Amino acid sequence: MITALMTSAVIPWGPDITIAGTKVHLQVADINIGILYIMGVVSIGVYGIMIGGWASNNKFALLGAVRASTQMISYELSMGMSVIAIIMTTGSLSLADMVEGQNGWHGMGWNVVLQPLGFLIFLICAFAETNRTPFDLPESETELIGGYHTEYSSMKLGFYLFAEYVNMFMSSAVVSCLYFGGYNFPFMDVVQSHTGEILFALICFGALFVKILFFIFFFMWIRWTIPRFRFDQLMNLGWKVLLPLAIVNMLLTGAIILYNQ
Repeated sequence: MITALMTSAVIPWGPDITIAGTKVHLQVADINIGILYIMGVVSIGVYGIMIGGWASNNKFALLGAVRASTQMISYELSMGMSVIAIIMTTGSLSLADMVEGQNGWHGMGWNVVLQPLGFLIFLICAFAETNRTPFDLPESETELIGGYHTEYSSMKLGFYLFAEYVNMFMSSAVVSCLYFGGYNFPFMDVVQSHTGEILFALICFGALFVKILFFIFFFMWIRWTIPRFRFDQLMNLGWKVLLPLAIVNMLLTGAIILYNQ
């Protein structure tokens, strides 16, 4: 739960505002390695799942924990590779810089136009990272009772389940910031020229929140639509399809950047 919440620290929720002569950042911590911080904190979350399943002293919970950790570690590689392509195009590891760099074309210079394949890879990996359908193998009730949290109840179970939903919310926020302009929205420069600073910041926050809600709806829509993969299909997709595609996407991005220079 802590690792799920820690990722929100580097999300830029809106542009800077000035209150009583003091500049206020709508971001908890604008560190220059924001995306690296997110990837690192997400990786730590695997320990909570693995130790929780092992400490249950239940073979089904342990099997669920092994599945969850294997799945998350496998898909983190492809996710990291897709992010490297974004870093190459923006030239920064800071999420604030990445969002700021997408305000061209009247707020429509979104990275999804430049990196459609990278976006698709990142989105699929986000589904696998958050253990959502069709990648909810760790909690497949028909095979493993309830997964790594089988033996838990009350608040401990609540934390496990709620952490999953917090991760889903944060994944939606990161996808929005990396590929859909974050708080940038169409014709934001026109809106900025006709509104005050604080009102404009609130509109930007609303735009980011609408994008996040859209992706949460997308997560739920996929859950209602697509059946679960088998575990071997899950591993094949991660290692034999997504990882090579992410490497090709990274090489293509590098080649295009080199050609344009």
